[in-house]
Amino acid sequence: MKADRPEGPQAALSPVCAPAAPDLGTLRAEIDRIDAAMHALLIERSQIIDRLVAVKRAQGTESGSAFRPAREASMMRQIVDRHRGILPLDTVEGIWRVIISTFTYVQAPYAVHADLASGEAAMRDASRFHFGFTVPFIGHMGAAGVVAAVARSRGDLGLVPAFASPSAGAWWTALEGAHAPKIIARLPFVERADHPAGLPVFCIAHPVTDGAVTEVETWSLHVSGWNAQAARTLAPLADVIAVPDRGLDGAALLASIPVGDAATLDTVLAALREGGASVRAAALVGSHASRYTHSPQG
Repeated sequence: MKADRPEGPQAALSPVCAPAAPDLGTLRAEIDRIDAAMHALLIERSQIIDRLVAVKRAQGTESGSAFRPAREASMMRQIVDRHRGILPLDTVEGIWRVIISTFTYVQAPYAVHADLASGEAAMRDASRFHFGFTVPFIGHMGAAGVVAAVARSRGDLGLVPAFASPSAGAWWTALEGAHAPKIIARLPFVERADHPAGLPVFCIAHPVTDGAVTEVETWSLHVSGWNAQAARTLAPLADVIAVPDRGLDGAALLASIPVGDAATLDTVLAALREGGASVRAAALVGSHASRYTHSPQG
């Protein structure tokens, strides 16, 4: 006997029972659970920061800004490189920037002073993206005012454009003194073509003794005989900002020289001499992380 079972085309059209899709209420409950867990983790993070501040006070190490550029640069690189999914990278990076900067502010309150002379909107966007809205924002019409304000403060940060600005002058010469503020970071920590706050800026603060990053050294150079040939010879070795200084053929340079590469201060000075220029003075005015470019996955 044949078993009773459908045969022929009708068998292929028999309905197959699929698992029921979760309803909207279930999915929303999952989102609420995740939101509560994230909030609980932020509260837990704040409790650890509270203990960290107590330890610093007990050890007598609580002074100046709590900004740690080496750690922040490393964290931001890891975050953007491991990110996946439909959530825009702008959002992920922005959330972490607010978390990091706000908890830094909780440890040691600070303000951000910014040079608005080259464009207020772009500089304000850069400041708010990197430091959030909790940290006070103070605008200045010129880089010199930013440097002076940071110098007077205990732990404030300053933002100035990391490119030549006609109105700025050689603002970095004010960083040459032993006790003057220094360049401690270059923002954004991760560069990409579609960055919503991609304005390149130097971050200035009192010298960081704990957590400094020295992948790139920034040098203030006073040069005689500055010319197009010297600029071309220097270009492969360092990122340079140049403005007129002390005479028709003089220039003040801010040279960012990668540490550990073929270029050193000595090779930069040799290149300047080869190009027909000479250096009257050189002073180390800071350091920062190397420029890190992120390419979207795909």
